[in-house]
Amino acid sequence: MVRAMASTPLPPGLLDELLDLARRAPAAGNTTAVTFLVLDTPETVAAYWSATLASPTTFRWQQLLDAPALVIICVRPEAYPERYREADKRRTGLGDREWPVPYWWVDAGAVAQNLLLLCRDSGLGACLFGAFDHESAVKHTFGIPDDQRLVATIAVGYPLTDEPGRSARRPRPPLDRVIRRGSWT
Repeated sequence: MVRAMASTPLPPGLLDELLDLARRAPAAGNTTAVTFLVLDTPETVAAYWSATLASPTTFRWQQLLDAPALVIICVRPEAYPERYREADKRRTGLGDREWPVPYWWVDAGAVAQNLLLLCRDSGLGACLFGAFDHESAVKHTFGIPDDQRLVATIAVGYPLTDEPGRSARRPRPPLDRVIRRGSWT
């Protein structure tokens, strides 16, 4: 994650190209219920930070606020049971009951990961963060319909040198603790 970005605007069309590629992630039943709200003007980016930060001047990552674009990844959960009520998926029963794994989060996570990797491959910096307590404020500020859920926001811009977050010091577990072969034990 890059938390310091230059305010330099992105070239026209670049973000759309990246979003077109990012959305091609696998989706349960090819439901394709992930949508993007792109904020790429100084006014809309500032409106986002105003809606989510009580005091932007005391925010730890000041240069994150300079990112020229924010991509809000949204998903419409009801699209999944609707899709699974269609003839080719009806036999699964997932159109009429609770999903044991809510694949709208899984699918949106795959899209988000694609976008993060595409940004890096394009020489851009990106930082993913959640709306958490600010989902309703963001939805209200930008007119996002009630049937949409905010999965994450990804700031996109040209990376500057930044200080790693506190979590970056957490070591990854050894590989033999996260890979199991043949059985769990």
